[in-house]
This record gives sequence, C-alpha cells and structure tokens, in this order.
Amino acid sequence: MTFQRKDKQMAHPTDTNQYGDLKQLPQMMSNPHFESIGGEAQIIKLVDRFYQYMDTLPEASHIRAMHETDLSHTRQVLVKFLMEWLGGPKVYSAERGHPRLRQKHLHFSIGEAERDAWMLCMQRAMEDVVTDATLRRQLQQAFFKTADFIRNDKGSTNA
Repeated sequence: MTFQRKDKQMAHPTDTNQYGDLKQLPQMMSNPHFESIGGEAQIIKLVDRFYQYMDTLPEASHIRAMHETDLSHTRQVLVKFLMEWLGGPKVYSAERGHPRLRQKHLHFSIGEAERDAWMLCMQRAMEDVVTDATLRRQLQQAFFKTADFIRNDKGSTNA
C-alpha cells in the first residue's frame, strides 16, 4: 500500500507480527471502546500512567527526550485524541482538525526502537488501568497498528 503525496509516493511499512496484520491502515475514529475502557476518567488515568512510564523507564528515555519538559499540553492532547479514537466525544477533531498523525510526527525520527519504546509505555499503562484482558489485547493491537503507521525511519531498529 502506498500513500500519494503531491510530490512523491511513500511506502507504508507492512508485515505481520505478534500484534497482528499490519497491512490494514488504522481506521481513525472507528474503535468503539470508549465506554468499555471506562470513559474519560479511565483515559485520563491511562495517559497519566503512560507518561509516568515514559518518564521513568530507561528504555523510553530516547522518546521522552522528543517531548517538551512540561507534558501538560501533550497530556491534554493525547486524552482528547484517545477519547475520540476510542469512540467517545469528538473533542480532538473539533479543536484540532483531522489527526494527521504521520504528518504531525514527521519532524521526529521514528523507527522500530521508538515505536517499541512507545508501545512498552502504553502496554505497562494498560496493564495498570485496563482491567479487561480482552479489551487490553484489542487496544494493544490497535495501538501497535497506529504506532507502526507513524514510523518514518526504516533504518532505526531496537537497540
């Protein structure tokens, strides 16, 4: 699968791994798990735990360095994005427009190592916050597809 840009084509990384078939692009705003996860309150807890892990896990230090020191704004944006992505209120797009995740992350070098560090933080946060194992597994697959979609550096691998 390729993405068309006015100036060039970009290949999308496709393969299959432990998280599922990556040949399907993540379908934004089609995930119906907002209520299942516990609504906004649980999403706030998930985001808080996610950034706590990003702040404390040595494996995540390189992706933490990509962020501003004060994560207040970043946390708010991620909460709004996840609420909408999980099928909740469309606050993110009302305030910020279409997510354009890949485009918004192009100024960072994101390869497998960065994707995997992000996923480690999110997996740990989900283990702490999402009590339903089936839901956690579904979200893990969806998060991985999205995180892999954002990759823009095929040369970066796990260290």
